[in-house]
Amino acid sequence: MGRGADAEYRGVRRTPRARHVLVATALVCAAMAAVPQAAWADPAPPQRSLEDVRKEVESLYRKAEAATDAYNAADEQAKLQEKNASDLAGKAAAAEKRRQEIEDRIGELARSQYRTGGLAPSARLFLAASPEDFLASLDSTRRGQDATRRLLAETESVKEELDRYAKAADERWKRLKEERKKKEDAKKEIEARLDAAKKLESRLEATERERLKKLEEEKARQAQQQWLASDAVKGLSLKDSTGSATDAGRRAVEFATAQIGKNYVWGAVGPDTYDCSGLTSRAWATAGRPIPRTSQEQWQQLPRVEVKDMRPGDLIIYFSDASHVAMYIGDGTMVHAPRPGRQVTLAGAGSMPILGVVRPG
Repeated sequence: MGRGADAEYRGVRRTPRARHVLVATALVCAAMAAVPQAAWADPAPPQRSLEDVRKEVESLYRKAEAATDAYNAADEQAKLQEKNASDLAGKAAAAEKRRQEIEDRIGELARSQYRTGGLAPSARLFLAASPEDFLASLDSTRRGQDATRRLLAETESVKEELDRYAKAADERWKRLKEERKKKEDAKKEIEARLDAAKKLESRLEATERERLKKLEEEKARQAQQQWLASDAVKGLSLKDSTGSATDAGRRAVEFATAQIGKNYVWGAVGPDTYDCSGLTSRAWATAGRPIPRTSQEQWQQLPRVEVKDMRPGDLIIYFSDASHVAMYIGDGTMVHAPRPGRQVTLAGAGSMPILGVVRPG
Protein backbone atom coordinates (compact mmCIF):
# COMPACT_ATOMS: atom_id res chain seq x y z
CA MET A 1 0.00 0.00 0.00
CA GLY A 2 1.38 3.43 -0.95
CA ARG A 3 2.05 6.24 1.45
CA GLY A 4 -0.89 8.23 0.16
CA ALA A 5 -3.24 5.33 0.42
CA ASP A 6 -2.01 4.62 3.91
CA ALA A 7 -2.67 8.16 4.95
CA GLU A 8 -6.11 7.95 3.42
CA TYR A 9 -6.83 4.70 5.30
CA ARG A 10 -5.72 6.24 8.56
CA GLY A 11 -7.87 9.18 7.82
CA VAL A 12 -11.01 7.03 7.23
CA ARG A 13 -10.60 5.24 10.56
CA ARG A 14 -10.58 8.61 12.28
CA THR A 15 -13.92 9.76 10.80
CA PRO A 16 -17.02 9.61 13.05
CA ARG A 17 -18.86 7.39 10.60
CA ALA A 18 -16.09 4.84 10.57
CA ARG A 19 -16.07 4.78 14.34
CA HIS A 20 -19.85 4.14 14.35
CA VAL A 21 -19.45 1.19 11.98
CA LEU A 22 -16.77 -0.31 14.15
CA VAL A 23 -18.88 0.04 17.30
CA ALA A 24 -21.91 -1.58 15.60
CA THR A 25 -19.80 -4.45 14.37
CA ALA A 26 -18.42 -5.05 17.87
CA LEU A 27 -21.92 -5.07 19.35
CA VAL A 28 -23.09 -7.68 16.83
CA CYS A 29 -20.12 -9.92 17.56
CA ALA A 30 -20.70 -9.62 21.30
CA ALA A 31 -24.34 -10.54 20.88
CA MET A 32 -23.45 -13.61 18.84
CA ALA A 33 -20.93 -14.69 21.43
CA ALA A 34 -23.56 -14.37 24.16
CA VAL A 35 -25.95 -16.82 22.43
CA PRO A 36 -25.92 -20.21 24.27
CA GLN A 37 -23.95 -22.93 22.47
CA ALA A 38 -26.93 -25.30 22.59
CA ALA A 39 -28.69 -23.08 20.08
CA TRP A 40 -25.96 -23.97 17.58
CA ALA A 41 -25.74 -27.71 18.47
CA ASP A 42 -26.66 -30.44 16.00
CA PRO A 43 -30.31 -31.47 16.01
CA ALA A 44 -31.29 -34.39 18.29
CA PRO A 45 -30.87 -37.85 16.71
CA PRO A 46 -34.04 -39.36 15.32
CA GLN A 47 -36.08 -41.53 17.69
CA ARG A 48 -35.45 -45.25 17.40
CA SER A 49 -37.95 -47.23 15.40
CA LEU A 50 -40.19 -49.78 17.06
CA GLU A 51 -38.44 -52.47 15.04
CA ASP A 52 -35.10 -51.47 16.59
CA VAL A 53 -36.68 -51.62 20.03
CA ARG A 54 -38.11 -55.05 19.25
CA LYS A 55 -34.72 -56.36 18.19
CA GLU A 56 -33.01 -55.04 21.32
CA VAL A 57 -35.72 -56.38 23.64
CA GLU A 58 -35.55 -59.76 21.92
CA SER A 59 -31.76 -59.79 22.21
CA LEU A 60 -31.90 -58.99 25.93
CA TYR A 61 -34.45 -61.71 26.62
CA ARG A 62 -32.43 -64.19 24.55
CA LYS A 63 -29.30 -63.42 26.56
CA ALA A 64 -31.29 -63.76 29.78
CA GLU A 65 -32.56 -67.15 28.63
CA ALA A 66 -29.04 -68.32 27.80
CA ALA A 67 -27.95 -67.24 31.29
CA THR A 68 -30.97 -69.07 32.72
CA ASP A 69 -29.75 -72.28 31.10
CA ALA A 70 -26.34 -71.71 32.70
CA TYR A 71 -28.05 -71.06 36.05
CA ASN A 72 -30.11 -74.25 35.78
CA ALA A 73 -27.02 -76.31 34.85
CA ALA A 74 -25.05 -74.92 37.79
CA ASP A 75 -27.99 -75.58 40.08
CA GLU A 76 -28.20 -79.22 38.96
CA GLN A 77 -24.46 -79.68 39.41
CA ALA A 78 -24.55 -78.06 42.85
CA LYS A 79 -27.29 -80.46 43.94
CA LEU A 80 -25.27 -83.39 42.60
CA GLN A 81 -22.11 -82.28 44.39
CA GLU A 82 -24.04 -81.78 47.63
CA LYS A 83 -25.39 -85.33 47.36
CA ASN A 84 -21.94 -86.73 46.55
CA ALA A 85 -20.38 -84.89 49.47
CA SER A 86 -23.13 -86.12 51.76
CA ASP A 87 -22.66 -89.72 50.55
CA LEU A 88 -18.92 -89.47 51.09
CA ALA A 89 -19.44 -88.11 54.59
CA GLY A 90 -21.67 -91.11 55.37
CA LYS A 91 -19.11 -93.56 54.00
CA ALA A 92 -16.32 -91.86 55.92
CA ALA A 93 -18.34 -92.06 59.14
CA ALA A 94 -18.98 -95.78 58.57
CA ALA A 95 -15.27 -96.39 57.87
CA GLU A 96 -14.28 -94.50 61.01
CA LYS A 97 -16.69 -96.60 63.05
CA ARG A 98 -15.18 -99.78 61.58
CA ARG A 99 -11.69 -98.53 62.39
CA GLN A 100 -12.68 -97.97 66.03
CA GLU A 101 -14.17 -101.47 66.19
CA ILE A 102 -10.97 -103.00 64.76
CA GLU A 103 -8.80 -101.14 67.23
CA ASP A 104 -11.03 -102.31 70.07
CA ARG A 105 -10.68 -105.92 68.88
CA ILE A 106 -6.88 -105.52 68.59
CA GLY A 107 -6.77 -104.21 72.13
CA GLU A 108 -8.88 -107.10 73.38
CA LEU A 109 -6.65 -109.66 71.65
CA ALA A 110 -3.54 -108.03 73.08
CA ARG A 111 -4.98 -108.15 76.57
CA SER A 112 -6.05 -111.76 76.12
CA GLN A 113 -2.63 -112.80 74.85
CA TYR A 114 -1.01 -110.99 77.75
CA ARG A 115 -3.19 -112.88 80.20
CA THR A 116 -2.77 -116.30 78.62
CA GLY A 117 0.20 -116.25 76.34
CA GLY A 118 2.58 -113.65 77.58
CA LEU A 119 5.21 -116.22 78.74
CA ALA A 120 8.00 -117.59 76.60
CA PRO A 121 7.37 -121.09 75.08
CA SER A 122 9.96 -122.71 77.39
CA ALA A 123 8.24 -121.29 80.46
CA ARG A 124 4.83 -122.33 79.20
CA LEU A 125 6.17 -125.87 78.61
CA PHE A 126 7.54 -125.96 82.14
CA LEU A 127 4.26 -124.73 83.63
CA ALA A 128 1.92 -126.71 81.40
CA ALA A 129 0.11 -129.65 82.96
CA SER A 130 0.94 -131.78 79.91
CA PRO A 131 2.58 -131.48 76.48
CA GLU A 132 -0.90 -131.48 74.97
CA ASP A 133 -1.87 -128.43 77.05
CA PHE A 134 1.29 -126.71 75.96
CA LEU A 135 0.58 -127.38 72.28
CA ALA A 136 -3.03 -126.22 72.64
CA SER A 137 -1.87 -123.02 74.35
CA LEU A 138 0.75 -122.46 71.68
CA ASP A 139 -1.78 -123.00 68.88
CA SER A 140 -4.19 -120.59 70.53
CA THR A 141 -1.47 -117.99 70.82
CA ARG A 142 -0.54 -118.36 67.15
CA ARG A 143 -4.16 -117.99 66.10
CA GLY A 144 -4.42 -114.86 68.21
CA GLN A 145 -1.27 -113.46 66.64
CA ASP A 146 -2.57 -114.23 63.14
CA ALA A 147 -5.87 -112.54 63.98
CA THR A 148 -3.99 -109.51 65.29
CA ARG A 149 -1.95 -109.25 62.09
CA ARG A 150 -5.11 -109.46 60.00
CA LEU A 151 -6.78 -106.81 62.08
CA LEU A 152 -3.73 -104.54 61.80
CA ALA A 153 -3.75 -104.99 58.02
CA GLU A 154 -7.48 -104.23 57.96
CA THR A 155 -6.82 -101.13 60.05
CA GLU A 156 -4.32 -99.86 57.48
CA SER A 157 -6.82 -100.56 54.70
CA VAL A 158 -9.52 -98.62 56.53
CA LYS A 159 -7.16 -95.71 57.14
CA GLU A 160 -6.33 -95.59 53.41
CA GLU A 161 -10.05 -95.70 52.64
CA LEU A 162 -10.63 -92.80 55.02
CA ASP A 163 -7.87 -90.81 53.32
CA ARG A 164 -9.49 -91.42 49.92
CA TYR A 165 -12.86 -90.31 51.25
CA ALA A 166 -11.32 -87.18 52.76
CA LYS A 167 -9.60 -86.23 49.48
CA ALA A 168 -12.73 -86.96 47.46
CA ALA A 169 -14.85 -84.92 49.86
CA ASP A 170 -12.46 -81.97 49.53
CA GLU A 171 -12.76 -82.19 45.74
CA ARG A 172 -16.55 -82.39 45.93
CA TRP A 173 -16.77 -79.32 48.16
CA LYS A 174 -14.42 -77.46 45.85
CA ARG A 175 -16.64 -78.27 42.88
CA LEU A 176 -19.71 -77.34 44.86
CA LYS A 177 -18.19 -73.94 45.62
CA GLU A 178 -17.42 -73.45 41.91
CA GLU A 179 -20.94 -74.40 40.85
CA ARG A 180 -22.45 -72.06 43.42
CA LYS A 181 -20.25 -69.26 42.06
CA LYS A 182 -21.40 -70.03 38.49
CA LYS A 183 -25.00 -70.07 39.68
CA GLU A 184 -24.65 -66.70 41.41
CA ASP A 185 -22.93 -65.14 38.38
CA ALA A 186 -25.64 -66.44 36.06
CA LYS A 187 -28.31 -65.06 38.39
CA LYS A 188 -26.74 -61.60 38.29
CA GLU A 189 -26.57 -61.68 34.50
CA ILE A 190 -30.20 -62.80 34.22
CA GLU A 191 -31.40 -60.04 36.50
CA ALA A 192 -29.32 -57.43 34.67
CA ARG A 193 -30.67 -58.46 31.24
CA LEU A 194 -34.25 -58.61 32.43
CA ASP A 195 -33.95 -55.26 34.16
CA ALA A 196 -32.59 -53.68 30.97
CA ALA A 197 -35.40 -55.18 28.87
CA LYS A 198 -38.08 -54.04 31.30
CA LYS A 199 -36.66 -50.51 31.42
CA LEU A 200 -36.61 -50.37 27.63
CA GLU A 201 -40.21 -51.53 27.39
CA SER A 202 -41.32 -49.21 30.21
CA ARG A 203 -40.26 -46.18 28.16
CA LEU A 204 -42.86 -47.04 25.54
CA GLU A 205 -46.36 -45.64 25.66
CA ALA A 206 -49.21 -48.10 26.16
CA THR A 207 -50.10 -47.94 22.48
CA GLU A 208 -46.48 -48.56 21.51
CA ARG A 209 -46.26 -51.56 23.83
CA GLU A 210 -49.33 -53.01 22.16
CA ARG A 211 -47.81 -52.35 18.74
CA LEU A 212 -44.58 -53.98 19.91
CA LYS A 213 -46.47 -57.12 20.92
CA LYS A 214 -48.25 -57.25 17.58
CA LEU A 215 -44.95 -56.73 15.80
CA GLU A 216 -43.49 -59.71 17.68
CA GLU A 217 -46.50 -61.82 16.73
CA GLU A 218 -46.24 -60.77 13.08
CA LYS A 219 -42.55 -61.69 12.98
CA ALA A 220 -43.39 -65.10 14.44
CA ARG A 221 -46.16 -65.63 11.85
CA GLN A 222 -43.81 -64.75 9.02
CA ALA A 223 -41.16 -67.13 10.32
CA GLN A 224 -43.76 -69.91 10.63
CA GLN A 225 -44.94 -69.39 7.06
CA GLN A 226 -41.39 -69.47 5.74
CA TRP A 227 -40.72 -72.65 7.72
CA LEU A 228 -43.85 -74.36 6.39
CA ALA A 229 -42.77 -73.53 2.86
CA SER A 230 -39.20 -74.78 3.38
CA ASP A 231 -37.69 -78.11 2.39
CA ALA A 232 -37.15 -78.93 6.08
CA VAL A 233 -40.79 -79.87 6.58
CA LYS A 234 -41.28 -81.88 3.42
CA GLY A 235 -42.67 -85.23 4.50
CA LEU A 236 -43.84 -83.94 7.89
CA SER A 237 -47.48 -84.73 8.55
CA LEU A 238 -49.18 -81.46 9.43
CA LYS A 239 -52.45 -83.19 10.26
CA ASP A 240 -51.01 -85.39 12.97
CA SER A 241 -52.49 -84.58 16.38
CA THR A 242 -50.74 -87.04 18.77
CA GLY A 243 -51.75 -89.90 16.47
CA SER A 244 -48.18 -91.13 15.96
CA ALA A 245 -47.04 -90.35 19.49
CA THR A 246 -46.13 -93.05 21.98
CA ASP A 247 -48.19 -93.43 25.15
CA ALA A 248 -45.47 -91.57 27.07
CA GLY A 249 -45.39 -88.89 24.38
CA ARG A 250 -49.14 -88.36 24.64
CA ARG A 251 -48.91 -88.06 28.41
CA ALA A 252 -46.11 -85.53 28.06
CA VAL A 253 -48.15 -83.48 25.56
CA GLU A 254 -51.23 -83.62 27.79
CA PHE A 255 -49.23 -82.37 30.75
CA ALA A 256 -47.51 -79.57 28.82
CA THR A 257 -50.70 -78.27 27.22
CA ALA A 258 -52.45 -78.36 30.60
CA GLN A 259 -49.95 -75.72 31.79
CA ILE A 260 -51.04 -73.17 29.16
CA GLY A 261 -51.62 -69.77 30.76
CA LYS A 262 -49.10 -70.24 33.58
CA ASN A 263 -46.39 -67.59 33.89
CA TYR A 264 -42.81 -67.93 32.75
CA VAL A 265 -40.35 -67.56 35.63
CA TRP A 266 -36.67 -68.28 35.07
CA GLY A 267 -35.37 -71.31 36.97
CA ALA A 268 -38.91 -72.59 37.66
CA VAL A 269 -40.02 -76.20 37.17
CA GLY A 270 -43.65 -75.90 38.27
CA PRO A 271 -46.19 -76.51 39.40
CA ASP A 272 -47.33 -72.88 39.11
CA THR A 273 -44.57 -71.33 36.97
CA TYR A 274 -42.04 -72.62 34.44
CA ASP A 275 -39.11 -71.69 32.30
CA CYS A 276 -38.76 -73.35 28.90
CA SER A 277 -36.77 -76.43 29.92
CA GLY A 278 -38.56 -76.59 33.26
CA LEU A 279 -41.78 -77.22 31.34
CA THR A 280 -40.37 -79.91 29.03
CA SER A 281 -38.41 -81.74 31.74
CA ARG A 282 -41.39 -81.78 34.11
CA ALA A 283 -43.74 -82.94 31.33
CA TRP A 284 -41.56 -85.92 30.46
CA ALA A 285 -40.88 -86.75 34.11
CA THR A 286 -44.64 -86.85 34.64
CA ALA A 287 -44.88 -89.18 31.63
CA GLY A 288 -42.45 -91.55 33.34
CA ARG A 289 -39.33 -90.65 31.35
CA PRO A 290 -36.98 -88.33 33.29
CA ILE A 291 -34.80 -86.21 31.00
CA PRO A 292 -32.00 -83.65 31.58
CA ARG A 293 -33.04 -80.36 33.17
CA THR A 294 -31.63 -77.82 30.70
CA SER A 295 -32.28 -77.28 27.00
CA GLN A 296 -28.56 -77.60 26.22
CA GLU A 297 -28.31 -80.93 28.04
CA GLN A 298 -31.49 -82.11 26.35
CA TRP A 299 -29.90 -81.28 23.00
CA GLN A 300 -26.61 -82.97 23.88
CA GLN A 301 -27.91 -86.12 25.55
CA LEU A 302 -31.19 -87.11 23.89
CA PRO A 303 -31.47 -88.98 20.55
CA ARG A 304 -31.87 -86.66 17.57
CA VAL A 305 -34.41 -87.00 14.77
CA GLU A 306 -35.00 -85.16 11.52
CA VAL A 307 -37.55 -82.35 11.53
CA LYS A 308 -39.60 -84.18 8.90
CA ASP A 309 -39.77 -87.23 11.20
CA MET A 310 -40.78 -85.49 14.43
CA ARG A 311 -43.89 -86.59 16.25
CA PRO A 312 -45.90 -85.21 19.18
CA GLY A 313 -43.86 -85.22 22.37
CA ASP A 314 -40.55 -84.58 20.61
CA LEU A 315 -38.58 -81.55 21.76
CA ILE A 316 -37.62 -78.77 19.37
CA ILE A 317 -34.35 -77.04 20.26
CA TYR A 318 -34.00 -73.43 19.12
CA PHE A 319 -31.13 -71.04 18.37
CA SER A 320 -27.49 -71.92 17.73
CA ASP A 321 -26.68 -72.08 21.45
CA ALA A 322 -29.61 -74.42 22.23
CA SER A 323 -30.93 -71.88 24.72
CA HIS A 324 -34.66 -72.49 24.12
CA VAL A 325 -36.78 -75.62 23.91
CA ALA A 326 -40.42 -76.38 23.14
CA MET A 327 -42.54 -79.50 22.78
CA TYR A 328 -44.02 -80.44 19.44
CA ILE A 329 -47.72 -81.33 19.71
CA GLY A 330 -48.53 -81.98 16.05
CA ASP A 331 -50.10 -79.96 13.22
CA GLY A 332 -46.97 -77.81 12.91
CA THR A 333 -47.54 -76.45 16.42
CA MET A 334 -45.54 -76.46 19.64
CA VAL A 335 -46.19 -75.57 23.26
CA HIS A 336 -43.58 -73.64 25.22
CA ALA A 337 -42.82 -71.16 27.99
CA PRO A 338 -41.62 -68.18 25.89
CA ARG A 339 -39.93 -65.63 28.18
CA PRO A 340 -40.47 -63.40 31.22
CA GLY A 341 -43.67 -61.41 30.95
CA ARG A 342 -45.31 -64.16 28.90
CA GLN A 343 -47.28 -67.30 29.70
CA VAL A 344 -47.06 -70.92 28.55
CA THR A 345 -48.69 -70.89 25.14
CA LEU A 346 -49.04 -72.50 21.73
CA ALA A 347 -47.04 -71.21 18.77
CA GLY A 348 -45.89 -72.24 15.34
CA ALA A 349 -43.09 -74.79 15.52
CA GLY A 350 -41.10 -72.76 13.00
CA SER A 351 -41.63 -69.35 14.59
CA MET A 352 -38.02 -69.33 15.84
CA PRO A 353 -34.78 -70.60 14.29
CA ILE A 354 -34.69 -74.39 14.80
CA LEU A 355 -31.39 -76.00 15.76
CA GLY A 356 -32.77 -79.54 15.76
CA VAL A 357 -35.19 -82.04 17.27
CA VAL A 358 -34.63 -84.63 20.02
CA ARG A 359 -36.80 -87.52 21.15
CA PRO A 360 -37.08 -88.40 24.85
CA GLY A 361 -39.30 -91.41 24.17
